[in-house]
Amino acid sequence: MKSFDAIVIGAGQAGPSLAARMVEKGMKVALIERKYIGGTCVNAGCMPTKTLVASARAAHVARTGAAYGVKIPGEVAIDMKVVRARAETVTMNARNGLIGWLGGMDGMSVISGHARFEGAKTVSVNGETLTAPRIFLNVGARPVIPALPGIDDIDYLTSTSIIGLDTLPRHLVVIGGSYIGLEFAQMYRRFGAEVSVVEHGPKLASREDEDVSDAIADILQAEGIAVHTNAGNIAFARNGSGVSVTAGAAKIDASHVLIATGRKPNTDDLGLDAAGVATDERGYIKVDDRLATNVDGIWALGDCNGHGAFTHTSYNDYEIAAANLIDGEDRRVSSRIPAYALYIDPPLGRVGMTEKQARASGRRIMVSTRPMSRVGRANERGETKGFMKVVADAETKEILGAAILGIEGDEAIHGFIDAMNAGTTYPTLQWSVPIHPTVSELIPTLLGDLKPVQP
Repeated sequence: MKSFDAIVIGAGQAGPSLAARMVEKGMKVALIERKYIGGTCVNAGCMPTKTLVASARAAHVARTGAAYGVKIPGEVAIDMKVVRARAETVTMNARNGLIGWLGGMDGMSVISGHARFEGAKTVSVNGETLTAPRIFLNVGARPVIPALPGIDDIDYLTSTSIIGLDTLPRHLVVIGGSYIGLEFAQMYRRFGAEVSVVEHGPKLASREDEDVSDAIADILQAEGIAVHTNAGNIAFARNGSGVSVTAGAAKIDASHVLIATGRKPNTDDLGLDAAGVATDERGYIKVDDRLATNVDGIWALGDCNGHGAFTHTSYNDYEIAAANLIDGEDRRVSSRIPAYALYIDPPLGRVGMTEKQARASGRRIMVSTRPMSRVGRANERGETKGFMKVVADAETKEILGAAILGIEGDEAIHGFIDAMNAGTTYPTLQWSVPIHPTVSELIPTLLGDLKPVQP
């Protein structure tokens, strides 16, 4: 049996950084990863997908150049092999950088293999038993495959496997109208594929307010993407070399099908029962406000604990664990203000409550919206789709939430994120003097238009 001061299972966003901090403090640490260092973000998430989004935007800009006085003779052609290779290069550079960084640390043992609990303080990997008083789980999540009629009879893509696609689909049908599915839908439409989005629910991006969801649908449909919401009785059948997709009353002839109906935690084969670690009904590891499980000495970080499914929340889990266990602080998950982005083009940046959530809280609220067509930067760039929105508490003047669906919305939203984390009230932020011409310069104007709404 090999003894360590700590064992970290999973090398996503939280695991390597936490392992490195502990090694810096003189601890002996085992970092176990059964697949790829870097986890979902580096290998099958943010880095490759946003690289693909960038290629798709380049194609879109080239096609629309004439409106800016830039003429490109002939049709814009897409070389999907080059597109795929570029995304793979970005991933491999990041992965290899992490491998080199971790491998150069004295006290760090990086182990490739599948770890399983043998007890609360012991895990087995590659036929060996390891023990440590502290064990951290950062095992991530994977795509959910729903039990839909005919799905086992077809070849389908997931958000992981589609990254390896080096040919252009004739007609891509995306099952699932949430964040991952919508990014791939617009991306492949811009590459030149026919694209249909099938969503069982009544709207796309269902966690958003109705006006945001409607605007997202308008943006995608304007680019020629077919949107099928309230799609009941989704089913599949082979159709020659393709797939026949039934979505409510619609019949769609697809060449490729992407299943983008959510993700589930990689907790079902860790031997959690042997350690006594509790999970919820969906398989997420239950943790307290400091990320500790019900078993003393075991913590869960990142996607597997159900408290955020983003790279930045996973990294913040590392920061919380390191602050509490190494730096003697008392950081809590409940202090985190939720923020995220949807990387269609233009992107959606979101923080805090939606208007619907704020109304449900029973507060007296104020709301302000402003179309991107009234934003100088948007007009200068010729990208005026979308709008800005902010929600505030009428009594405390607290900023409760904001959404920027528009050009550079994923960056401009940080004006609200920073203010909310600092506890800045909206009258104070309203008196800031932002740079012109930017998207962020409209934040004070947006705040100045806040008006009470009826409960």
